[in-house]
Amino acid sequence: MTNDIISNMLTKIRNANLAKHYIVQVESTKITNSIIRVLHKEGFIYKYEEIEKKPYKYLLISLKYKGKEKKRIITELKRISKPGLKVYTNKKEIPKVLGGIGVAILSTSQGVMTDKEARQHGIGGEILCYVW
Repeated sequence: MTNDIISNMLTKIRNANLAKHYIVQVESTKITNSIIRVLHKEGFIYKYEEIEKKPYKYLLISLKYKGKEKKRIITELKRISKPGLKVYTNKKEIPKVLGGIGVAILSTSQGVMTDKEARQHGIGGEILCYVW
């Protein structure tokens, strides 16, 4: 069992993506559900589904690829805030990932959201990860 559920989830998605698998299974928690919902909304994953096998809950994530060559939609997942070192930002200093091409996922007082949504709401928070 790992202490950092988010890093574990990002690593599983990264490895499945590099191996060009279509489906990956990760542990279902409140925070992983929120991050996956944001990735789905931003178009990085095809779909996701929560499976419950007592006493565990899992998320089955369908990864997205382009064309016959199966070009990856997600080129990189990078964990920013870690259990040993939390990284916070205020509303004025929210980073732009690759000049706006990528997405920063933040945990805010109003839930997990992208950097664009946080700027629109005028709130900062903990920077969980970067995706591009």
